[in-house]
Formats: sequence, structure tokens, C-alpha cells
Amino acid sequence: MVVLGAIAALIALALIAAGGFGLWAHETQRDTSGFFTSKPVVLESLGAAVVSRDLDVGDIPIETKGFAELRLRGETTNGKPLFIGIGPSAEVGMYLQGIAQTVVTDIEFPDARVRSREQPGDAGASLPGSETFWVAAAEGPGEQTLLWDATGGNFAAVAMNSDGSDGVAVEMTFGARIGWLLWASIGMLVGGAVLLAVGGMLIYLGARPEAATGLGTLEPEAHAAGDSGTTAVPGALSEPSYPVQVEGTLDGQPSRWLWLVKWILAIPHWLVLTFLWIAFAVLTVVAFFAILITARYPRGIFDFNVGVLRWSWRVAFYTYSALGTDRYPPFSLGEEPGYPAQLHVPYPERLSRGLVLVKWWLLAIPHYIVIAVFEGGWGFTNTGWGWGATRWSGNEWAFSFPGLIGILVLIAAIALLFTGRYPRDIFDFVLGMNRWVYRVGAYVALMRDEYPPFRLGR
Repeated sequence: MVVLGAIAALIALALIAAGGFGLWAHETQRDTSGFFTSKPVVLESLGAAVVSRDLDVGDIPIETKGFAELRLRGETTNGKPLFIGIGPSAEVGMYLQGIAQTVVTDIEFPDARVRSREQPGDAGASLPGSETFWVAAAEGPGEQTLLWDATGGNFAAVAMNSDGSDGVAVEMTFGARIGWLLWASIGMLVGGAVLLAVGGMLIYLGARPEAATGLGTLEPEAHAAGDSGTTAVPGALSEPSYPVQVEGTLDGQPSRWLWLVKWILAIPHWLVLTFLWIAFAVLTVVAFFAILITARYPRGIFDFNVGVLRWSWRVAFYTYSALGTDRYPPFSLGEEPGYPAQLHVPYPERLSRGLVLVKWWLLAIPHYIVIAVFEGGWGFTNTGWGWGATRWSGNEWAFSFPGLIGILVLIAAIALLFTGRYPRDIFDFVLGMNRWVYRVGAYVALMRDEYPPFRLGR
């Protein structure tokens, strides 16, 4: 229930976001005629025509039946009368056969950057207005406007001089009026809200202690314990530990200033870990097939992969996932009992062949959502949502949100710098989040079948 509820909630949030964006666009981005209109685009050709063979503007296929009412509005910059036409792709191709032309392959919005290729030819063009295959056309001096209700089929758009002469130069805008956008947006908002409620109910029902333990209402059971007559309540006296044990001990009070240069000191570890994680990924694929066939995780691969996790946790604890110690991490895959950061995963004798197919992607989705908050790295770009570092370059930019772990460690580092003390509550919280991350990491790396708990404790 928790997994299905989380998936439903994720889909619901996507629907709500899409519906909200559509409603915002409908109310704020249309002109007075109800059209979404592009910036002016300059289209030029040394030949007799500029043609878009599939009407693919901004990656939206306009030929879909009932998609929109299309508006092309343009004016030549060379003073010649303009012809704009839309016709079936086959007839347009026959008409322009052998004629020098510029083929527009894409127009990127909102920057209105045109991608095109030149198609040579030596034939002369007849007057475009005399052809009868156009489904919509506009012709004449000055600004011309073409309106077309998009229908099913393959169509091409053409801009030419009215006399068919070479040397086309036109400034054009593209517009679309989408009548169903408002109702579709409202439908997505309503549907997303309903689905979110269903997902929340599933998560609630699945996360109840009764559902998690399968015991229903816990009833005391008397057990003989010598003469003491003690009474035990199953599942109620102690919190079970998850097999993946991630521990860290705050090693005294870390230095006030060493954290400023740990990113340099840790470079050798990060270089080695890069190659170790590549091997980890490859060996996990090998383990996947081994589990699928034999229901066993090869012991040598298991020990190596646990060692990579152990090494990574020691470096993370030393650096900016905790700043819990100033003791330099050892270069070792094995256990280091004297180091304040420890990770242990007991070897499973047998693993489920069925779970190996779904736990690393489907069942782990709720945890992926939580870890995205802990670790950060998600954000948005000028072309949509994404994952990666913040960057700014010309007209392209991306911004990524920091994770909660990074924010709290930064707060602790500032406290260290000014007070010389690491706030204990922050350390415990950061350790709990790291414990969560590494438990899920071991689970999706197929090392255990037990589903990771939703808690910061052990």
C-alpha cells in the first residue's frame, strides 16, 4: 500500500503541476485574440521558398487533428509581396521539386532560434497563388495573416515571394489557439487532487503499525520466564534493527577550520571511489543475474560492494555529509574498528528471485523521493526540470536545490567556525538521514530483501 500510494501521489503531483501550468498559461500567456504567439522569427532563403515540411514548431506536431487553430503572420523585409501557404506535404513536395529552397527543421522557442538546411535546385517556381492544393493561404503586399484549423494528415508550410522569385526574406510569428487547454488543465487539477487523496489514504493504511507488523491489535501474551512471571508484548517492547547498520560517533569536537579544506584533502579518496563505484555498478548487474538464477548473491561480489559502501561512508562522514571527525579516512574496503564511522551488512544466504526484478526501481520509489530531499541535486532549467549542478551559460541555465543534509552540515560548520562546538542535535539528525540513504543504497544494490524502514533510527 505504501509503494502504490507513493506512486499514486507522485503521479498526482505531476498532474497538479501540469494542470497548474496549463491554467497559468491560459490566463497569462495568450494575446487578446486568445492565441499563444511566438517571438518574431526571421526566415531567409537564397532560393525561391522557405518550407517546413512537417509543421514541427517548438517540438509540437501541429498536424494532429483538432490540436489547435494555427496562425501564421508575416511580412517580407525586402519589400516584395508575400505568399504564405499550407498544403499537403506530398503536393507541396511535387510543387517545389527541383527548386532551390531552405528547409526549416526546427524552431526553438522562446529564443526563436531557427535550424535549417539548404536544398539546391535550378528549376524556376511558378506563381504559388495559382496552385489549387493549398488548404489555407494568404498573399499580398505588407503584413499577411494565415488562419488554419489544424486537421489530421501530413502538411507543410511555405513562405515565398508572390511572384515566385528567388531571395526570400520574411519576419514571421507563429500562433496557436488551443480551445481545450482550459478544460484539460482543470481536469488535471481535479484528477490530481483525487489521486493525491487516494495515494495519501493508501500510504496511511499501509504505514499503520498494524499493517506493518501483521499483528493487528497487539494483545499481551504471558510467557513463563522462570519464577519472575514476566509478560511480553510482541512487537511493542523494542524497535527492531534493520540489517544494514550505519553508525557514526562524533569524534570529540572537530576543528574550527579544517572543514574549509577537506574538499582538497579528500580528492585522492574521490578519485579512487570513482573507479570503485564503476566496478560496483558493473558487479551489481552481475549479481542481479546471479540472484535471478541461483537466488544467491555471489559472496566475493557482496564483500567488495559492501566494502565500497563502507569506504564511501567513511569519506562522507569525514567530509560534507557529516563533518563528524577530523581523522583522515583509511584507504580500505575492509572494516576499520578504530574509525568513528562504521557500516556493516550481514551476508544473506538466500534472496528472492522475484523481488530482484522490482525492488531497485519500483518498490524503492517512495525512498527515492525522500532521498531526493535529503541529498538534493534536483532543480529546474530554462527548458524544464532536471538533475545536476547549478550553471549559467549565455541563454542556458540550470539551478539545483541543495539537500537537507548539505544545508544542516553547513549550519554545523558555521557553528564550529564561530563557537568551536558541533551542535549535537544537528549531528544526530544528519546521522539519521545518512543512515536512511545507505540503507536504501544497500537495498537497491540487491544486498537485502528486507524493505528499508521509514525512520532515522537504527
